[in-house]
Amino acid sequence: MSGRQLPIILALGTTQTLAWASSYYLPAILADPIGRDLGVSSNWIFTAFSASLVLSALIGPRVGRRIDLVGGRSVLSMSNLVLAAGLVLLGFSTSIPVLVIAWLLLGVGMGAGLYDAAFAALGRIYGEAARRSITGITLLAGFASTVGWPLSAWGLETIGWRNTCFAWAAAHILIGLPINLLMLPAVKGARAAVAAAVKPHIPIDRTMILLAFVFAAAWTVTGAMAAHLPRLMEAAGATTTQAVLAGALMGPAQVAGRIFEASFLSRYHPLVSTRLACITHPIGAAILGLVGGGAASVFAIFYGSGNGILTIARGTLPLAIFGPENYGYRLGIIGAPARMAQAAAPLLFGLLIEAMGARVLIVSSALSLAALAALFLLGKVSPKP
Repeated sequence: MSGRQLPIILALGTTQTLAWASSYYLPAILADPIGRDLGVSSNWIFTAFSASLVLSALIGPRVGRRIDLVGGRSVLSMSNLVLAAGLVLLGFSTSIPVLVIAWLLLGVGMGAGLYDAAFAALGRIYGEAARRSITGITLLAGFASTVGWPLSAWGLETIGWRNTCFAWAAAHILIGLPINLLMLPAVKGARAAVAAAVKPHIPIDRTMILLAFVFAAAWTVTGAMAAHLPRLMEAAGATTTQAVLAGALMGPAQVAGRIFEASFLSRYHPLVSTRLACITHPIGAAILGLVGGGAASVFAIFYGSGNGILTIARGTLPLAIFGPENYGYRLGIIGAPARMAQAAAPLLFGLLIEAMGARVLIVSSALSLAALAALFLLGKVSPKP
């Protein structure tokens, strides 16, 4: 990792940790108290949250195109302002309509400020050499839940959920915005690029469709496991303590997977690491099925490490296949089905768990294996000019 890249990796790693902690990971801690305060079921909060993820998917291609033209500094800085506005409105929410508008604002902020936008910004700065920096920021931001959940829980206990939202908003203005503005470089020729901008014609060819399917299948599993992993482990026979331990191992396993990608797998084409990442969930599920609930931690380690690598692959595989030209726009198109699938997965798998119990891991494993099959259909594709 070059010294030139390190300051930007540290900057984006910090702002990504803040963005994830204050948006995607917020409902896990605040949904129930918000619901109690507003006198509604917490399902309303999760429904609004799912709508925000769908909106972030819809704006993804436009965000990516903007970053292709002008770089990431203005887009990521704008995302800090939008996320702050959404958090302030959420803190002031007293009714369902205001709550929904707040989450839609947060959806716009997530679409412009989470990994896909950061990956696109790095692709615009470093071109085909962006792989190490993409890995670097995911290593740092892999601790977003580790940092965000305790901070949100502490805020909830000490200052209440509304002031916790206001505090996260202040962090975006006082920390995230200055870092993005001061640390991300201006892109040369950005004004000329905007003046000459013509919407690129990117054919939705076989490779694009296969990649979109791979990440949609993988992110369906990710969304399901994020929402239901402890419950699933108990359904498989784990005790409550074993299920909680499995959940606690997820974060370290993801970071371990990313370290393995950075230290060993980086010498290979990203197809290799992506294929490996798709097989870990079925292996963990098979061990859990054979051994029972006592293997919950083993499952979490296998699944978590693969999921950590997949997060990197979402940025590095399209870059390796297509090259840096129109990279952000391609990421937005490829990632849109994945974000929508991730939004729908908690509800769909919740219904499946009620009907199937732990056997729902057959469904999630089949999705992972389908993604693996699609990756083998790709073959080893060389970057396009």
